This record gives sequence, C-alpha cells and structure tokens, in this order.
Amino acid sequence: MALQAGIVGLPNVGKSTLFNALTAAGAESANYPFCTIEPNIGVVPVPDARLEQLRSLIASQKIIPAAVEIVDIAGLVRGASKGEGLGNQFLANIREVDAVLEVVRCFEDDDVVHVEGNVDPLRDIETIEIELILSDLETATRRYDKYVRASKGADKDAKFHLSVASKLMELLAAGKPARAGDWSVEEQLSVNDAQLITAKPVLYVCNVDEAGLSAEPQHVAAVRALAQEQGAGVVVICAKIEAELSELDAAERAEFLAEMGLQEPGLAALARETYSLLGLQTYFTAGPKEIRAWTVPVGAKAPEAAGVIHTDFQRGFIRAEVYTIAHLMQHGSEAALKAAGVLRVEGKEYRVSDGDVMHFRFNV
Repeated sequence: MALQAGIVGLPNVGKSTLFNALTAAGAESANYPFCTIEPNIGVVPVPDARLEQLRSLIASQKIIPAAVEIVDIAGLVRGASKGEGLGNQFLANIREVDAVLEVVRCFEDDDVVHVEGNVDPLRDIETIEIELILSDLETATRRYDKYVRASKGADKDAKFHLSVASKLMELLAAGKPARAGDWSVEEQLSVNDAQLITAKPVLYVCNVDEAGLSAEPQHVAAVRALAQEQGAGVVVICAKIEAELSELDAAERAEFLAEMGLQEPGLAALARETYSLLGLQTYFTAGPKEIRAWTVPVGAKAPEAAGVIHTDFQRGFIRAEVYTIAHLMQHGSEAALKAAGVLRVEGKEYRVSDGDVMHFRFNV
C-alpha cells in the first residue's frame, strides 16, 4: 500500500504504546502478514464483518482483510519548527505521510509526567498546530519566492502557483492550517504539490484511562467540540488496555473485552477510521482459495480495481461481474444471484462502490 497515516503527539501521551499495540495486534494474525516492515512502519488489519458474511455462504480456505500502513513519528515538542527536540527529523517524516493521527492525552496520572506540566488536550493540539503552521509558512514562503522568479520567465503556470502560494502565506500567517482554505479544484492541486503538513486530514485519537472508556471525560468532550468545528474525526482509545489486549490470544481477548463491556478492541475502530481518513474503500473477491478485501481509492473505476490484484488484469480488462453482499445474503449463492438477474456486468467506466464483490474478465 502506498498511502500512510502518521501517528504524532507530544511526549508521554501514549503514542508509542499505541503504535506498539497496533503492530503487535497485526503480527498475531496467521492469515495476513501484518508485520512491522520497517522499524517505524506497521501494517495494520482493517476489521470488516462483511468478510465473515461472505464466508458463511462461500466456502473458502482463508480470509484476508484490508490493511493500512501506520508510521510512528518521533514526538514533537514546543519549538520543533525551530529545531527543538527532533524538530527537523519530525517535520520531514510527517511531511511524507498522507494523513495525521494526532494522539492527545485525556487522562490524569501523577505517575506519568506531562511535558507541559498538566493535562490539557486543547493546549496540546494548539501546540502541535502552531509548530506545523510555522513550518508550513516557511515552506510556502520558499515556494512563493520560487514562483516570483519563475513568473518573470516563460513558465506560464508560474503566476497561478504564485497566487496560490500568496494565499497560503496569508492563511498560515493568520494561524490557520492549509486545509482551512477555500480552494478551487485547480488551487487544491497546487496546494497538494506544496506538500504542506497542515493540508493533510487529521484524526484526533483521545487516549483515556480505563474509566474513560465507560464514562467520557470532559477532556474528550472538549476535543470532540474542537474536531466538529474543524471537520476532523475523533476516536477514543485506551492505549494501555490495547497493549494488554495485543498480547492475548483470541479466546483470552474475547473474555477480556466481555469483562470490560466492550464489543471490540479500540484498535478496530481506529483502523477503520484511518482507512476512511485516507479516502480508501473496500471491494471483495471471493472463491474457494480465499475471500479477500482489496483497497482502492474512493471513486476508482473497475480497471483500476482490477489492477490492484495484478497489472495484467487492468491492462487486459474486459468487464467485471459485480454483486452486493446484501443480495448474496438474500439469495444464498452466486448461482442464485445470476438466476435472479442481480449479478451485474460492468464495463471500464464503472465506479467501484464500497462493499462490491467483483469477478474480473480480462485478456492476457
């Protein structure tokens, strides 16, 4: 997978505990290589109940879920934009990811020192935002200077990029992130080309203690209110519990969750929200060897979806046979779907819908 989400946060907010739980949970699966593929990158499964629905009617040897790549990025501190802490390294790493998972501490614990002296998630979010805005302002200024020079030459697009860079500088200087701008489609492409950190979508991960899972703390409510203003997402998780769960086998994990009154690990919700944040969706293939969830961008057409399996499928694409899981559950088998006329034949312009089950026909 090419798309990645980076976990960021101040020191001692539970960021590393969460990342370790994510990678440990993934490594336990025998059906998919959810392993750490670099020291700071983990491949994490995306839980999806639809896989079991498919297997209930289609006999198959194994199930393979979709996955997301999570990058553990060094902790940020106040002054990172000026090189404090691991400033430059942190900012270089986060610039390369496609979305940001911002872990904020929403629990009190005298034994865990907070870098700012007390727990205040809104202040922490503001600290991180300011550092990222300052870094982006420097980047936008360099971009502006570049296009000032280019606009004096034969570069026809330079004036357009110059105007976008100017708007970016104005926005960032006012203390607003790049994603808060009102951009046209063309301007958004220029903003994307600038690779600004504050242009990336954000998911706030509220790290709570055990009590915070049953009764939402005021800190979480404050983050939710802020996220609603920004159009960002929120996931509540207890990194300490997730770390414990990741070390248990399936039976022990189920028992632990039942004792906690939880339906599923918090990591499941986090993986799904991250998947959505990256603009991804799932389609399925189903057969006797495997039932598998495949990842494609929202809006992908059928040949692109086929190419995720193999480039030959995309190159020689003829058509796709498509049905929904709801129709399968209703009719009971693929043969019955055909007889009922609900198995569709789609061509090259078909846009894949989340949850489609697809079989591809292609020329070798």
